[in-house]
Amino acid sequence: MKKRALLSVSDKTGIVEFAKELEALGYEIVSTGGTFAALQKAGVNVVNVSDITGFKECLDGRVKTLHPVVHAGILAMRDNPGHMAQIAELGIVPIDIVAINLYPFKQTILKPDVTLEEAVENIDIGGPTMLRAAAKNYQDVYVICDAADYPLVISELKAGAPSKDTKFRLMYKVFQHTAVYDTLISTYLRQKLGLDFPDQITFAFEKKQDLRYGENPFQRAAFYVETLPVEGCLASARQLMGKELSFNNINDANGALELLKEFDEPAVIAVKHANPCGAGIAGNIYDAYLAAYNADPVSIFGGIVAANRTVDGKTATEMAKTFLEIVLAPDFTEEAVAIFAEKRKNVRLLKIDNILLPIRKGEANSKRVLGGLLLQDYDTELFDREDFKVVTKKQPTEEEIRAMVFGYKVVKHTKSNAIVVSDASSTLGIGMGQTSRIQATKIALAQAGERAKGAVLSSDAFFPFDDCVEEAAKAGITAIIQPGGSVNDQLSIDACDRLGIAMVFCGKRHFKH
Repeated sequence: MKKRALLSVSDKTGIVEFAKELEALGYEIVSTGGTFAALQKAGVNVVNVSDITGFKECLDGRVKTLHPVVHAGILAMRDNPGHMAQIAELGIVPIDIVAINLYPFKQTILKPDVTLEEAVENIDIGGPTMLRAAAKNYQDVYVICDAADYPLVISELKAGAPSKDTKFRLMYKVFQHTAVYDTLISTYLRQKLGLDFPDQITFAFEKKQDLRYGENPFQRAAFYVETLPVEGCLASARQLMGKELSFNNINDANGALELLKEFDEPAVIAVKHANPCGAGIAGNIYDAYLAAYNADPVSIFGGIVAANRTVDGKTATEMAKTFLEIVLAPDFTEEAVAIFAEKRKNVRLLKIDNILLPIRKGEANSKRVLGGLLLQDYDTELFDREDFKVVTKKQPTEEEIRAMVFGYKVVKHTKSNAIVVSDASSTLGIGMGQTSRIQATKIALAQAGERAKGAVLSSDAFFPFDDCVEEAAKAGITAIIQPGGSVNDQLSIDACDRLGIAMVFCGKRHFKH
């Protein structure tokens, strides 16, 4: 019986070599369009698909393989006598190998100013149909959607031992490939329609790397990035030096990066266990790092540092004095890299272009729960200044207002219940992840110590009682910012008036779980 292979690829990597190997093994090569031209030019004895269907391509190439001669040749089950008798009666030759990759929809929609019409024209129809048909009949057909699998198929054919396991794996790859392809299309159309929370939703991710382990050594883990690239995030980071990233490294670094995006001025964020342990702003990145480091010199040890300006030699020298897991920045000078390589060779340096790029509008934040998925908008707001309301007799100073804005940016990215004590340029104490607000307040004030005198306290949610105000007053806090909204707000206001503290309601809660 004649052996036939159908090859039709958009990405022609390795296709000529594959076709020549098949030809040497006695396969008749059938192809279409650009692939046909490329194989013919390379000297492969190739047959145009129109010659086996007896039907010319039409509709500008939209219809060329959608024909019973093709699909019956693919789908006929070789161990089904009825199938084989039917295709013999119809004069249809079985197709034993199908190698296809699809129109470049992803590359098309990533072009600047791409039109809807151009995107739609790059939605492949015949390719996915043939791939799915061949995958369904995987017992009888080698189906290949990845050029990396060409050598494996050739080696098995040469050995005369086609592997059912290989064919099953290739089947899986096809359905995964077409699922991602369809997801890219649906995502593009969903974005065009502005549908943020549709009735059904799918996501497309590609594995960037296997991780050594997950949160704990006995958990397996991998890092996947969105198939449609996102700029200014960890998915686009380039590692300049250091050992491989771990699950916790990536999670913590992402927390540092999200907080870093709150600042336009030179800023440095230190993170430990997904919570900020220090944040500083200044006129230059060196002083910003010192502010972040001095906020909590103990907790920063073994932490992650994110900077929004190029790390120079002077700053690198200071950073290298302590053990840091990761330093991420928009860039590093050659001197800085050399200093880390000499003094802290295991530190991971991550270069992230467009580090100040804000989170895209409409971007969804997800959290997996057992058997389900939670989706919400990213928390991209701080508070509206028109909602900024002084509720006490004492008015905050301009310096205290600057400290409130700074502290509220940090508390927004701290696990609830969260309290931040700060001045206008650095954190002084952070209480995070507590089950009572008073406990978070005590932790933040204890960490700030004497530095709390004259500082500002920021709370991610309202005070249910006046106990937090009482503690703040004991420590010397002069101003407080919180969203307000408790039935007991007046208790806290009265306590502030009695204790000489200015309090502002900003009207915007920032729980982070």
